[in-house]
Amino acid sequence: MTIQPALEFILLAAIWGASFLFMKLGVPEFGAVSFMAIRTLIGAIVLVSVLLLKKQFKTLRNAPWQLFIVGLFNTAIPFVLFGWATLSLSASNISVLNATTPLFGAVVAYFWLKSRLTKLQVFGLLLGFVGVYVLMYPQLTSAPKETLLPTLAVLLAASCYGLGATISKLYLSNVKPLASAAGSQISASIVLVPISLFYLPSTIPSLTAINAALAIGILCTGVAYIILFRLISQLGPTNAISVTYLIPVFGIFWGVMILNEEVSAFTLYGSILILIGVAFSTGALKLKAWFDTKPTL
Repeated sequence: MTIQPALEFILLAAIWGASFLFMKLGVPEFGAVSFMAIRTLIGAIVLVSVLLLKKQFKTLRNAPWQLFIVGLFNTAIPFVLFGWATLSLSASNISVLNATTPLFGAVVAYFWLKSRLTKLQVFGLLLGFVGVYVLMYPQLTSAPKETLLPTLAVLLAASCYGLGATISKLYLSNVKPLASAAGSQISASIVLVPISLFYLPSTIPSLTAINAALAIGILCTGVAYIILFRLISQLGPTNAISVTYLIPVFGIFWGVMILNEEVSAFTLYGSILILIGVAFSTGALKLKAWFDTKPTL
């Protein structure tokens, strides 16, 4: 990896890691639905502008209904779930829980696409979910009523991402990646903007909250996808998507530096278990052992 892609790789992880920070700053004042409606609308405007510049706008017509469904599961539903969870959970923990997305992707692929799993991949799945329990153990024991549902909401959001990835693989192979991203944001906006009219904030949000909404829409949605597709063209999809492993690092970093969140031993141990589990379950990390080569399920 040369210097420029490496810097863009780190920049993308930093931007996506900061999305949880912006949610913590904006959602309490806007509300989850309104904040995410603003995010998807701004993201759609940015990405559609790029499509027009690249003269790829017509590619949105290739699979409109498939794009709409992906927009629901890959954007609208998980965004709102993440937003609601930020009212109760720390940005650090949410960023780590978000890293379970590949675990759910592997489960969805197993049941839907009949993908075989090696014993090491199954072990990775179990290890990842053990990591979730370790990560959330202090909050689940001290305040279970306030923690359990938000935690499940984040995991449901991650599972939606896994489902959305499988749908994309099956039905959006003829749609350019940038058009797929734009279509997802457009579809989510079509759903969320009308609903947000019933959840408008009772008071005008502060400048901090407004800036957070603008930042998450422009940087974490529009610009981030543009960087991602640059990396895909330079490094290939597998290497580019490995940015997932760095996002929790920056999520924790921004939470500590900006929000003064505390990082406990449970956070560190849970994060390590989840990331190792994801690496095993996706095949990014392999052990030269017999159980890694023989399918078990």
